[in-house]
Amino acid sequence: MTDIAIKVENLTKVYHLYDKPVDRLKESLHPFRKKYHNDFYALKDVSFEVKKGESLGIIGKNGAGKSTLLKILTGVLTPTQGQVNVRGKVLALLELGTGFNPELTGIENIYFNGAILGSSREEMDQKIDAIIEFADIGDYVHQQVKTYSSGMYVRLAFGVIANMDPEVLIVDEALAVGDAVFTQKCMRYIRSFQERGTLLFVSHDIGAVQNLCQSAVWLERGQVQKVGTAKAVAEAYLQSTLQEIYGDKEQLKTVSTEVETFAETPQTHTTVSYEAEITGRGNFASAKGWSSGVAELLNLRLEHLSPEPGEVFEGGEQVRIVIEAIAYQNLFSPILGFIVKDRLGQDLFGENTLPFSASKLTQVKAGQKFRAEFDFCLPILPNGQYAIMGSVADGDLNNNTQHHYLHDAYILDVSSSKVRWGLVGIQFERVILEIENEL
Repeated sequence: MTDIAIKVENLTKVYHLYDKPVDRLKESLHPFRKKYHNDFYALKDVSFEVKKGESLGIIGKNGAGKSTLLKILTGVLTPTQGQVNVRGKVLALLELGTGFNPELTGIENIYFNGAILGSSREEMDQKIDAIIEFADIGDYVHQQVKTYSSGMYVRLAFGVIANMDPEVLIVDEALAVGDAVFTQKCMRYIRSFQERGTLLFVSHDIGAVQNLCQSAVWLERGQVQKVGTAKAVAEAYLQSTLQEIYGDKEQLKTVSTEVETFAETPQTHTTVSYEAEITGRGNFASAKGWSSGVAELLNLRLEHLSPEPGEVFEGGEQVRIVIEAIAYQNLFSPILGFIVKDRLGQDLFGENTLPFSASKLTQVKAGQKFRAEFDFCLPILPNGQYAIMGSVADGDLNNNTQHHYLHDAYILDVSSSKVRWGLVGIQFERVILEIENEL
């Protein structure tokens, strides 16, 4: 247990809901304890654990129980049943305004929060300048908090947290209201914190969860639907969300076994630019995703466009992604597309055939095969593994159904790359250093 920072066992939180206020009084006075309420389970039998130094994401729709869980972890609420054990100093950025007195100024609330967190006034005197600098809200720090915008709330709250040295940091969806510059500052702090502490990160941004967290918990109606790696949980959540949108119109079945494909052989290419080596391979046999049975992807591959391609891919050359599919039912507006993702699930780039089909209506009949080609300039990628997601859908930009979706249809392994910054590299035409004034 010494390596466990958070342990949640069979956690349940029940609220009593009354149709009328007077029913609460009737229930408390009834001699035979007649029940006038309905039980609402905000959380039901929730269990998971987080190791010290680990980052755990919590995902789920509004009303899934995420905020209730965090409030119990921070001691704001008490559970109805179950146990919660949190080791270390815990700080949390929860709902906007939590822990703030709206009648006090920003400065007064900084000292007020410090006192709540166990810091003396002398300790806060030493931290006040750093907090004000981090929050960066100017003269508003001397105004009453009730005059603040939602962004100012977050700035002040995060400024306090960033200077209180927590061992366990809990961040709710509050960062979504910040401006881009401040959000980047917060993300830099979070990444720095991950090197020494335990993070609980709650967000509707699935890409951010995969980016920041090793593992994740998916809550649905107060219950745990799935616990696992951030990637696996995010993929399952995405499928469930789409199924809810489609309703009874389409039934999405999980794809996790071998599917029929065109004959293909692994491709190995060496990227000359930046001395990177790229190994590409089809991954249909083990790719996961879902299918409605209406249409199916058959192949996704990367090709050269140069007249004499040889066996070498060069960063910056023109290449082609080919996607092949078959329709089992009529498709009135088929869409084929792809997204290249890094190992954290971040979308790097992608495209689909909507720009083409919007100008030229193309229908596919049951039993017909069809294909899409995407010509583009191959970017230079840093070392790591990349996955190309492929999909076939039917509809338009605002209303479409994903009939077959494979997360890892094609894999790229990049090694020996000299890309030093960013998610992709640029092939610079000219880099010089000049001295203007000769001595």
